[in-house]
Amino acid sequence: MNDQRNLAGKTLFITGASRGIGLAIALRAAQDGANIVIAAKTDKPHPKLPGTIHTAADEIERAGGTALPLVVDIRDPAQVKDGVDAAVDRFGGLDVCINNASAIQLTGTLETPMRRFDLMHQVNARGTYCVSQACLPHLLKADNPHLLMISPPLNLNPRWFKDHLAYTMAKYGMSLCVLGMAAEFAEHGVGVNALWPRTAIATAALQMLPGVDPTHCRKPEIVADAAHAVLTRRAASTTGNFFIDDEVLATAGITDLSAYAVDPAKAPYPDFFLD
Repeated sequence: MNDQRNLAGKTLFITGASRGIGLAIALRAAQDGANIVIAAKTDKPHPKLPGTIHTAADEIERAGGTALPLVVDIRDPAQVKDGVDAAVDRFGGLDVCINNASAIQLTGTLETPMRRFDLMHQVNARGTYCVSQACLPHLLKADNPHLLMISPPLNLNPRWFKDHLAYTMAKYGMSLCVLGMAAEFAEHGVGVNALWPRTAIATAALQMLPGVDPTHCRKPEIVADAAHAVLTRRAASTTGNFFIDDEVLATAGITDLSAYAVDPAKAPYPDFFLD
């Protein structure tokens, strides 16, 4: 199988797709006519964050896709199983699973309550493992199955641990799933990869962090376009990679990234985990 031209008719199960990067990836796939399963917790408006699974579904349908909004707390294996079952019942199978949902708190060891430690590990590492485990039996039946984590390359430079150890451990748990599952399912032709932005991305969740100026960020569409480029590659020969968004776009001939800048006159913040 050669690279696909687009994702028309493919079914994508995306966690945390009610807003931010997850929604941007969904909308890019919807432009091709893909089926999008919105697996997220926000059924009713959040007091601080925009978007629900229902507003996301409306946007996806307007973009040309078919949406299935589902309330799924990825910390709950029963909800994950029910969500995957509902997706397969509706669309007949799964082609892509994207583990995008994540929890963040950038605090040191003495400032991180154990409830926040637990939340980050339950959502990031355990949630990714749980969703992947539920989706994989269906991905194994797909023609060009992809499993994509929105997580960073593994980097043992202590600078990425010393200021927010709990978050780094939890986020690297997602990346360890890439490392292990890529090897485990390579003979089955599943493309298991990570994708991470070079710079900070202007999402509502990021703007809740103190000291973040969104004008020094790029738009979520840069990650969405890079994800689309990965997901349209031949899965069997695209696995075990820790992709960076601008590097993926460069291989597709896109080197002028000014359209992705919130303010092209301002240099974007570098993201975490990239030296």
